[in-house]
Formats: sequence, C-alpha cells, structure tokens
Amino acid sequence: MVERTSSGNAGNMPVAVTSFVGRRREIGEVRQRLAAGRLVTLTGVGGVGKTRLAIEAATESHRAFTDGAWLVDLAPVREPELVGRAVATALGIPDQSTKPAVAQLIDHLARRQALVLLDNCEHLIDACAALTDRLLRACARVRVLATSRQALGIAGEHIYLVPPLSAPDPDSPPPAAALGQYESVNLLVDRAVAIRPGFAVTKRNAVAVARLCARLDGIPLAIELAASRLRSLVVDEVIDRLEDRFGLLTGGSRAALPRQRTLRALIDWSYELCSPGEKLLWARLSAFAGGFDLAAAEGVCAGDGLAREEILDLVDQLVAQSVLLAGERDGRTRYRMLETIREYGWERLAASGEHTEVRTRHQEFFGRLAERIAAEWEGPGQEAGLAALRADHGNLRSALEWCVTTGSTKKALSLVTALRYHWCADGFLSEGRRWIDRALALPGHDEPERVTALWVAAWVMLLQGDYAEAETRLTECEKLAGELGHAVAPGMVLCLRGTWSLFRGDLAEALACFESASAKLTPAGYAGGILPAMFQLTITQVHAGDERAAETGERAIALSEELGERWARSYALWALGFHAWTHGELASATALTRAGLLIQRGFNDHVGTALMIELLAWIAAAKKEFGHAARLLGAIRSIWRTIGTTLSAFGPHLGNHHARCEREVLRALRAEAWEAALAEGGRMDHDQAISYALDGPERAETAAPPDPEGVLTRREHEVAVLVAQGLSNRKIAESLVVSPRTVDGHVEHILAKLGFTSRAQVAAWVAARKQADG
Repeated sequence: MVERTSSGNAGNMPVAVTSFVGRRREIGEVRQRLAAGRLVTLTGVGGVGKTRLAIEAATESHRAFTDGAWLVDLAPVREPELVGRAVATALGIPDQSTKPAVAQLIDHLARRQALVLLDNCEHLIDACAALTDRLLRACARVRVLATSRQALGIAGEHIYLVPPLSAPDPDSPPPAAALGQYESVNLLVDRAVAIRPGFAVTKRNAVAVARLCARLDGIPLAIELAASRLRSLVVDEVIDRLEDRFGLLTGGSRAALPRQRTLRALIDWSYELCSPGEKLLWARLSAFAGGFDLAAAEGVCAGDGLAREEILDLVDQLVAQSVLLAGERDGRTRYRMLETIREYGWERLAASGEHTEVRTRHQEFFGRLAERIAAEWEGPGQEAGLAALRADHGNLRSALEWCVTTGSTKKALSLVTALRYHWCADGFLSEGRRWIDRALALPGHDEPERVTALWVAAWVMLLQGDYAEAETRLTECEKLAGELGHAVAPGMVLCLRGTWSLFRGDLAEALACFESASAKLTPAGYAGGILPAMFQLTITQVHAGDERAAETGERAIALSEELGERWARSYALWALGFHAWTHGELASATALTRAGLLIQRGFNDHVGTALMIELLAWIAAAKKEFGHAARLLGAIRSIWRTIGTTLSAFGPHLGNHHARCEREVLRALRAEAWEAALAEGGRMDHDQAISYALDGPERAETAAPPDPEGVLTRREHEVAVLVAQGLSNRKIAESLVVSPRTVDGHVEHILAKLGFTSRAQVAAWVAARKQADG
C-alpha cells in the first residue's frame, strides 16, 4: 500500500506505508528497460502488482530524472478526452489556458528531463497511446512508464510482463525453513503478522502455507486478501473455502480470461465471507471515483437496508478485510478501493438494480457539498473548501457526468455554477469550461439556473482570454436575467464587462462598469461580486491616476476582514501594493504585496501568484536589487508559460510595466548575469517561487551559512538546523513561511544527500558541525 506524497522538484511519487516484498529482479529489469528505451509498459493480470512495481522502479530511478518522476493515476478518469488534463493536473500544470491539455504538456515537458508514470491505462488505451506517442516525439528527454492490462501498441514500446510472485510447488513443498525463498510466502507472512502478531511459518502449517500461496497463483492482491482472513481463520480453513470457489469457477466457462478464473474467484470468495451489510456497502461504495470520506459514505450509502449509524463499523470491517484502503489527507481519513475491487462492486450494484438510485444519491451528495462551499465562500474556510473539492475532484466529475448523461438540466447547471471557485481559483479553468458548455447545451434555455451559469461561463472565458465568446454569454445572461427578474446577474454582467474593458485597456469604460456593478450588487448583498468589483476598481483607478484608489482598496479589505474571507483580500492587498509602488512607497508596497502572496500560498491560483510575484519584481528593481528582480522575473516567465498566457492578457498597462522592468534590470546587469539569474528563477517550481519571493533578497542571502563540503544548499542547511531543534515539518514550514510540501521535499533531499535514514542522524550531524565550527 502506498500513499500520495507532495509534489516538488522530485515529482510526486508516493511513499509506501507497507513493506515492499521481493521483486528485486523485476525492479532491476524494469530499470534496465527504462535505460534502454523511452517507453516501458508493464502488463499483466489484475492484482499482479503492476502499480506497486512501477512505483518502486520509478522511485529507485528518480535520480536519473532531474525534473522528477510523476505518477498519474488514470483509474478515476472515465473519458478519453480527459486523459491529457489528468496528466497535466498530476504534473502541477494549472488549468488556465485555452490551449489543449496535450499542447500544455508538451510546452511544460519540452525542456525537462522527467519520468511520467501512467497508471491504469487499460480502459483508456487509445487515448493513452496517442498522448504517449505525442509526448515522446515532442519531448526528447521524457520517458514514460505505463501500467496496463494490455500494451499501448505504439512504436518504440518495451513491454514487460509482470510475473506473479514466486510460489512453492504444492505437490512437493519444501521444508518450513526453506519457504522463505518464495516471495509469495514472504508477502503472506508479512501481511498476516500485521493483523495477527505472532503468525509464522512452522512445521505444522508449512504445507498449508505452500498450498495456499500456490493456489493463489502468487498474485499479490489475492495473497493480501487471503492474509486478511487469517485474523479469524487458520490457513487450512482458508484453503478449504478457497478451493470450493476455485472448483466452482474452473467448472464453468473455459472461455473466461485467466484473471476471471483466479482473481475473480478470490474476490467472489471474499465477497461471500462478508456479512449482508458489508456486501451491500461494498456494492454501493463502488459508485465513488477516486476515494471518499466517512461523511460521503454515510450520505450516499445509508438507507434502504443500511442505517446511517452502521456505516462506520461496516467501513471498518471492509478496511480490515482489505476491500477498502485507508489513508490520511489534510488531517482527515479517506478511503479508496483498488480498481479491480471497485469494478467487482459495481457489477454487484448493477445486478441488484440499485445503480441508478445510488448514482443519483452520489450526484446529489456532491451537489450539496459544492453548493455549501459556494454559499460559504465569502467567509472563513476558503482554502479548506477548495481542498475538499480537490480531494473529491473525481467524484465531482462523476456527478457532473451523471447530470449530463441523464439530461438533468437544472442539476447540471446548479453544479457547474456551484463549482465556479474550483474552476477559477483552483486551477481547473479548461475542465470547468468544458462542463459548463455541456451543461448549457442541455435542453431548457429558460431555466433560472441558466442565468448564473452564463456569467460563470463568461468569467472562465475571460480568464482564458476568449473575449468574444465571453461577450456572447454575457449578452444572453443579461437578456435572460431581465426576463426572469434576477437580482444578482445584472451586477455580475457589469462587473465582468468591466474586467473585459480593463483587459483591453479601456479604463473609462472599466471604471464605469465596476462602479455600476458595485452599486447594483450592494443592495443584493452579494459579496462574491462586490469584492471582485472593488479590487478591480482599485487597480483601474491606479492605472487612471485616480487618487480614490487607496480608499477603494482599503474598503475592499475592510469588507473582506469583516466577512473573514481571504481570496479577494489577497487581490485587494496586491492592488494596494501596486498603488504604493506607483507612488514610490517601496516599503509599504513590499509589505502589502507579500501579505497578499502569503494568502495566495494557501490557494492553487496561479494567476494570483504570478501577478503578485510580478509586482515584487518591479519593487525589487525600484530598490536597485537587480539580481533579485531578475530571479523573480525568471520565476514569473516559468509561471506564465505554465499557465499558457502572458501578463499582457490582463491589460496593456501591466504589460508595459513588465517591459520597463525588464529593460531596467537588463541595463543594470551584465548580459551573462541577467541570463544566469533568469535561468535560476526559471528552475523554481510554483511553491519555491512563492517561498523565494516571500523571503526577499536579505533572507535568501543570509538565511543559513553555506555548507563547507557543498553538500546542502543554503535552504536545506536552514531546514536541517530546524530539524535538529526537534521541529516537525509543519512547524518548520510555519517558521520559514513556506508550504509543508516544500519542507517535505527539503527533508527528503537532506536525508538522501547525507546518506541518512532518520531525523536523529540529521540532528547529530548538525551538532557535530556546530562543535567543529567552535
């Protein structure tokens, strides 16, 4: 079992939470194939361990890929056209561009040396093959490792058939002492000991253990499921029950696939051992895509034979039986099924006739979740709300698909509207536009829900730079809102038309629109429109030289603080920082912009991050900190490239300031120093760029002394010192004003560079260094 860890320069390979048994030869062979070819596909039956082998091989190979090894789990993806977006999301590429996802991927990877692990390709084989072929042809330093039940079938593919774990001959099993040479036996013992301490292979049970591992064909998933039953059964009892099921299945159709004659038999057997309540919950949980928490399980699965108060105990039993896997995310427990187990449960659900009702309850649950987060947006908890939506992105996508395919126009429009901050402030613009367009294409063009969906569509389009389509949606929204007497939409139309005017440089029109929007939205009490209108009005007033700008920005911040919201506040702080910079108040400009960027660190809003780092570069240039400014400009180039747009898309005035800053810094630095600083900044990822911008040149230069042996970077040395003080990664992050994910990456690098395996060793190393320095 593995759990996802945070992404950074080293990629996003998960950290194992259970031991990896055996497979040393296979890991070596996969790595050899990766060294010899640019595409390696691991094939094999379901449950044979393709994913775990691929992750271990990628993890051990990560040093060969300076830009990281990246895991892309395709199991929750149901539509071929979403494969590119899923890969881009896994690689941390924000969904902010009108470019197709594949084009964004190529732009991102063209100059990088990276390994991309495409996991669970079989249900999207054609889309995966096409994407892989394009990536390999366009990105010379990228390699792809894929797992699939069938090969991708493209040129240059190296196919590696993952074999079962080695197992003893059941007809002539070796003595107990010799069973340790078989990987399947070692896996069974390892997992059994975890739930039944003291379990061991003895003379008494050696023959039974050998027979069990052989009967399970050495398939890791089958062995782990069988091991879970050793909590309450002895090995011989497991074999008795298993043999009945295998006998029944092999007496059936000889045309069945091998996995259906082995793994399915085991899953059938595991299913039959469940209580009626566990069986029912297993089937209903198969409606989830990509995981779920306890509240979701209760909300979707309770009723019609399952009491809500039963769900927790039943979930616990399914975890104990390895039907569900439990892990922690953002301090909460989440559950998931292996895809084979989920597919089995879905077949059972379909056979029961409940699948339509359960899918409808699933859609309604996640619709309520999205609507609650949207309704509470103008208050505390915005970051947590977006984190919840990200965690359930697969379920939201599934809910949207159900709305669209069943023709539920009202529900589809309500859901795409409720997810507006997920689309626009959380890095999913392109996918959001696709779902909004599909929802708006459904029958029912006079639905009240359509009004809000139209201005949300226009917002997405404006952020993508598609101004003509945005105006088309706004025109329809304005007309329909007038017919239906909608209170909020007319104000939002004005606000978004102001955004369009600002982006094309028409300041007079933008000022008029934003002022009118505020006047219309204030009586309606819609802070979700008032705040964006106010911070955009502030920026427009600064561009126009209107001295009311500071007052407007301060009123926006006061309203934000009164409500407890933070996202719009970050933009208002940026606008005030911009005002201070234009007036030469550099200390105030720095403090305000850093405060805004500090808030942005908790979001996934790449546009906001880029705008604030951009302003900090201009401020640095004004302070004659030209090297620092150049590094920030390099980081900004990388961020804008990742987003797929430029600063000029947000108005010619900002673009002109950027051009002047670049010219000034280039004049101050030698060409070589300019290029070196740009390159240094360009190598920073999103989190590193924020950390560097927040640190400023003084802290960046003085944070920690260089390591005499040149082993650690300055930042890594600083983290090592805090590790030695006993601080957790989260506390270190708070101390350095960086994200916990960034600290996780630094600690991993420190351990790897120093050859250590524990934090205690790092502490001893720091103490020894201090003593040596006197």
